Amino acid sequence: AGVGPWRRGTAMSDTPDQPDQPDQPGQPGTRGPRAKSEKRPASQTVREPRHRARVAAVQMLYQWEVGRAKMDDVRLGFWTGPSSEELPQEHRDFAEWLAVGVSGTTEQLDPMIQGAADNWRIERMNVLDRLILRLAVYEFLHEPETPAKVVINEAIELARTFSGDDAVRFINGVLDAIRRGLQRP
Repeated sequence: AGVGPWRRGTAMSDTPDQPDQPDQPGQPGTRGPRAKSEKRPASQTVREPRHRARVAAVQMLYQWEVGRAKMDDVRLGFWTGPSSEELPQEHRDFAEWLAVGVSGTTEQLDPMIQGAADNWRIERMNVLDRLILRLAVYEFLHEPETPAKVVINEAIELARTFSGDDAVRFINGVLDAIRRGLQRP
């Protein structure tokens, strides 16, 4: 468990001592929600491919949830734009693994999120916040090689990209509560 199908003999690191750099928001050719460019300092322009894979996973999940599309259709059509060449295949595989995994386990993920989100019903949460939380909890459960600190930091960066300051605090609090409940270091 925890070894996804995207691993093809190439080391893909997600360690705290190798921090990612922020993404280029709103890249042409991406599908789904666009990043808010005003949330990013201009000096932070390049992101590690693994973070960009998480961005792609959130965008696929957005199409799945809001567009009510089948995940197989979303996955097959997602990489047809110009941005498909910007992400190495192993990271595309990681993005798809996350999106397919999250979409197939919401019945397991949502109660965990709702239990940690005091006074918030899952269906009342902002859709992007909900998707980011699902993605992170899925990684907690199915990607134990990635340290919890990295998962939470990545979720916070996704919230900064797709949401606002309130979402950053909310997502951080919910994920920290879930992490403690799972007794994940």
